[in-house]
Amino acid sequence: MKNFKRVLALLVVAVLVLTTMVACGDSKGKTDDATTFKIGGIGPLTGGAATYGIAVKQGAELAVKEINAAGGINGFKVEFNMADDEHDAEKSVNAYNSLKDWGMKILMGTVTSGPCEAVVAKTQQDKMFQLTPSGSSVESIQFDNAFRVCYSDPNQGAASARYIGENELAKKVAVIYDSSDVYSTGIYEKFAQEAKNQNFEIVAAEAFTKDSATDFSVQLQKAKQEGADMVFLPIYYEAASLILTQANNMGYAPKFFGCDGMDGILSMDNFDTKLAEGLMLLTPFAADGQDDLTKNFVTAYEEAYKSTPIQFAADAYDAIYILKQAMEAADVKPNMSISDICDALKGQMVKIEFEGLTTAGEKMKWTADGEPNKAPMAVVIKDGEYASIK
Repeated sequence: MKNFKRVLALLVVAVLVLTTMVACGDSKGKTDDATTFKIGGIGPLTGGAATYGIAVKQGAELAVKEINAAGGINGFKVEFNMADDEHDAEKSVNAYNSLKDWGMKILMGTVTSGPCEAVVAKTQQDKMFQLTPSGSSVESIQFDNAFRVCYSDPNQGAASARYIGENELAKKVAVIYDSSDVYSTGIYEKFAQEAKNQNFEIVAAEAFTKDSATDFSVQLQKAKQEGADMVFLPIYYEAASLILTQANNMGYAPKFFGCDGMDGILSMDNFDTKLAEGLMLLTPFAADGQDDLTKNFVTAYEEAYKSTPIQFAADAYDAIYILKQAMEAADVKPNMSISDICDALKGQMVKIEFEGLTTAGEKMKWTADGEPNKAPMAVVIKDGEYASIK
């Protein structure tokens, strides 16, 4: 009888343990890590910069859906999970830790530069491969495990100055930039440096900070007094929309020129998009492109999300396909360790050549420090749409 009771007790314990294990697996909704590639993403899905994060999420999801429909990567399905960081560095690190708990083995993120600088220190520590679609500050990819799809801030600044000068768009340029933001400051500094080699003069360089990004009357008045016929705005679209509105209210109508952070201004709530007419910006993607890849992407995106894709969506779409190309070249498997996957991808990223939505019909390559080599493209807002400048 004692032996029977002991056996019965052991059976009860075994059943309870097994039930608990199954319940835990189901409650987290986890797939088998040995048969699925888990790629995480981090970016602002809520808050003032949500336009960027949502675009990245949707572009990545579209690419993953296509890849899975075509058989996956190396025969394995891909699972993508995007976490919200509200464009905040601390929340971005928290999002990263949550994605690690989920089982992430590769990070496609983060979306914005400040959070990316915080997270890249964590991925480097964990030896996880990181590909940011749009983190453009130099420090966003400061370690050898990190690469980017977009231009760096210095490259955007120098390219903008050259484009303005070579196309004789202005003689006197004023700059309004955010001195509290690494993205804005990085672009401005390189722009100012390259402007010395061009045939225009910077007549005013007016700064603001995140805490004062509501009233730009002082900066605009300075630009107007100095006779600036163009205002360069290396800033995000939220502040830019206020600047365009306030310039219109004071009767100041220079040309405006921005960078990739300006993309999204046409989707701003409570903003008169007519004020953005004629605004120029450098971007690697234009939705009106006539190549088959762009047309197919735009059609699929509009059908899925009922909106026209911006550059950030194209960056993320390309990022997923870049990962696919590198993973296939390295013959990566889901059951490999995070560090082994990272080492394999680092080795391939400096070898592959990629042609996608954001490469202007050319092959994009990467240096060992994670920087892409691709040509910028200019667009102008015309009739409420982004149009390529031929």
